[in-house]
Amino acid sequence: MNNTSVDYSKKWLVMLAVACGVLLCTVDGSIVNIALNTLVKEMGKPLAVVEWVVLAYMLTIATLMLSVGRLADMIGKKNIYLAGLAIFTLGSGLCGLAPTIYWLIVFRIVQAIGAAMTMALGTAIVTEAFPPAERGKALGIIGTVVSIGVIAGPTIGGLILQSLSWHWLFFVNLPVGVVGLVMVAVFVPHLRPEGRQRFDFIGAGTLFFSMASLLYGLSLVQLNGFSNPMVYITFGLGVFMLATFIYVELNVEEPMIDLRLFSSRLFSINLITGALSFVANAGTILLIPFYLQNVLGFDPQKTGLLLIVAPLAIAVVAPLSGVLSDRMGSRLITTIGLVICALGFVLLIGINESTSALEYILRYLPIGIGMGIFQSPNNSAVMGSAPRERLGVASGLLSLTRVIGQMTGIAVLGAIYNTVVLRTSGGVVVEGNVQAPISAQVAGLHAALVFAVGIMAAALAFSVWALVQAYRAGKQEQAEPIPEAE
Repeated sequence: MNNTSVDYSKKWLVMLAVACGVLLCTVDGSIVNIALNTLVKEMGKPLAVVEWVVLAYMLTIATLMLSVGRLADMIGKKNIYLAGLAIFTLGSGLCGLAPTIYWLIVFRIVQAIGAAMTMALGTAIVTEAFPPAERGKALGIIGTVVSIGVIAGPTIGGLILQSLSWHWLFFVNLPVGVVGLVMVAVFVPHLRPEGRQRFDFIGAGTLFFSMASLLYGLSLVQLNGFSNPMVYITFGLGVFMLATFIYVELNVEEPMIDLRLFSSRLFSINLITGALSFVANAGTILLIPFYLQNVLGFDPQKTGLLLIVAPLAIAVVAPLSGVLSDRMGSRLITTIGLVICALGFVLLIGINESTSALEYILRYLPIGIGMGIFQSPNNSAVMGSAPRERLGVASGLLSLTRVIGQMTGIAVLGAIYNTVVLRTSGGVVVEGNVQAPISAQVAGLHAALVFAVGIMAAALAFSVWALVQAYRAGKQEQAEPIPEAE
């Protein structure tokens, strides 16, 4: 690839343009959750149907991101990102106009196609726009934008539902989407890869069906627990298709994913630890609102304020951690972040029905600080380990591990929570566990948090092992310039 056309003087304008798309997709990933009960009442459909407004969005994103990343490495990232932002904006308008729940689900899939195209490439575009010595800082700022989206989603959603109809949850995306389209068109450079490449349709197909099966199985776990036989059927099909995909990739001339990427210890370990951290965090984020409202008795407004503790800490810490990783390297900093995050989960096990708001904040805050310290260097290490001609795929893998980690955490920790609540309460559980005894809800939360501690311990073990191996080799892995394509 010809890199001489990269103009680093426009890096902050590129960052701002990409941030519009990242912010939109992040906000939209959480803004709809707060409206599920409203949709149940207004659409006249059960929660099992309405939940597919969220699940269809996540499934579509996860199954498409890697194919988008590979296509971008072949034909360039700007046009795909621009098209994705346009599709997302169009899908938002259609969602706001949806006459029935089924049309809303269909339009959410349209919206998710655009979201997959933007989420898969945002990190790669920012990585190209900034010099290697500032990669950690740049990705730290993107991490802050994601945290702002996580904070803003429920807050904006609550304000809209308080004074407007649910349709405006989607219409609110339109002005930001239009501004983002203009900025991407004007400021993001078009860097077209050299040479002609072929798209691996067989690999893309087998990966699509593998991800669809595995993630659909996780969705069934989230809805019904592990008692549904279809869970095991879809998991089995997913594993078979994944094995088929790996076989195809090892034998095709131009694979969709160059599996040699995983020969880099830094690349592989950081993807694994990133996925594990999202398993623990996403599952906890699912359960904490139930605890704050049902156990401590806080109203929705106070609950919303308490939920921003971790995202706010990430937003503050992530850019600082990114700058530090540019100077010191990533490995030690990511390990420190995981230590603090794991400590936060251990402290969180101590919450109960008599916990005060201040005690909750003090116990939960280390999780946000630890994730803020961990994420920026971790993302920078992944992107810095990938050749420039594979940045799209690397960015897609980074986003995919986040989505898979989130869905796994929500499904598994939610299933653990429901199982323990059911067993502890003697079977008297209603939807959402609102009427289950407080003691049963606390027991369920503690069981889920113990599992989360185990997940974080596994992530920390991987990180410590990689740190030890790096120092045995006589150096800590530093942020290095991305190799040029041959």
